[in-house]
Amino acid sequence: MAQKNFGPLTGLKIIDVSSVIAAPFAACLLGDLGAEVIKVELPGKGDATRGLGPWKGEESLRWPGLSRNKRSLTLDIRTEEGREIFKELVRTADAIIENFRPGTLEKWGLGYEVLKEVNPNIVLTRQSGYGQTGPYAGKAGFGTPCTAFSGYTYLQGFSDRPPVSPAFSLLDYVSGIFVAFGTVSALYHRDKNNAEGQVVELGLYEAMFRMMEFLIAEHDQLGKVRERSPMLAGHSSPAGTYQTKDGKWVVLVCSTEKTWTRLAESMGRADLIDDPRYKTNMERMQNDEDLQKIVKEFIRSLNNDELLEKMDTDGVPVSPILSIEDIFNNPQYKARENILEVEHPRLGAVKVPGIVPKFSATPGKIRHRAPDLGEHNEEILRNEIGLTEEQIEQLYEKGVI
Repeated sequence: MAQKNFGPLTGLKIIDVSSVIAAPFAACLLGDLGAEVIKVELPGKGDATRGLGPWKGEESLRWPGLSRNKRSLTLDIRTEEGREIFKELVRTADAIIENFRPGTLEKWGLGYEVLKEVNPNIVLTRQSGYGQTGPYAGKAGFGTPCTAFSGYTYLQGFSDRPPVSPAFSLLDYVSGIFVAFGTVSALYHRDKNNAEGQVVELGLYEAMFRMMEFLIAEHDQLGKVRERSPMLAGHSSPAGTYQTKDGKWVVLVCSTEKTWTRLAESMGRADLIDDPRYKTNMERMQNDEDLQKIVKEFIRSLNNDELLEKMDTDGVPVSPILSIEDIFNNPQYKARENILEVEHPRLGAVKVPGIVPKFSATPGKIRHRAPDLGEHNEEILRNEIGLTEEQIEQLYEKGVI
């Protein structure tokens, strides 16, 4: 049957045998862009994300947004029969995404060499806390501890207080993007070069560490250990968090000479542009404390709406600090369809993040809601594996599915 195009990845088949947030988020991103995603879950338990908050009653409110565009198959791949069924799925799949501790798939007899015998074209994307190699490979790894390991947490907070971890699973989501990117890159190489599949692997901490080239170069070349700061620091001036006359908070940053010039003119202080203390970003950084006083005083003289209108008119990069309530009412979010609705079997309509990025010719779509545990067992086992109703019933009785 011809498959209707619902995104640039339509036609790809992904097996998601991961759990919690990072790797499942990667599979969700691929599903949003058209890939068929089969989520393999442990019978009777399922993905741990099903039990993560926030909740409404007993329903996880994270699940609908993180697991849309997936079908759920319960399958215990630790059993012999479960492994054989898994191999049958692999025969027609393009990629597998997993995030067990290194060596776990091998322990179950499902290492890459085994999977490659089943399907030479399969891509196996492996995510773990610290990667598949090195002395820390076997350590348990979750997002918040790995964020600390990445060097990011050391930078967050006030200098006279303890370091601050992100208020949500930031690293998991950042890492998930790298996992998705790595998977489609391997698939592109396979298909573009008529090559076989390969292993793609990533440690959680590596995704965040990759984003901090400034930190690495600074320590290497200057011997500096950057300490924590409550705002953007050490990159450009002026920049930071400021309060308006009516008590609202905004963030402003001048990362280029052009934006600094616009700000100075907008403040009515064109004289600062040629002031030798502020002529270049390096000089502004050296005199940041004095410049910050000028900017803070200006912003404090205007109400939030007045400031934003003026800054937008003058092309100065400033944004209000939005709460989720603000976001729900924001016209930009509405225009971009950044919040969509999906149906939930017990909660009714539930709002979830929209599809990103957007494609002009092959836009992604939420094709179906997040599945209940094992919702697609019969459909997958009967139509894609070829099992009979009697065989499926026996698997239920044995606890294999």
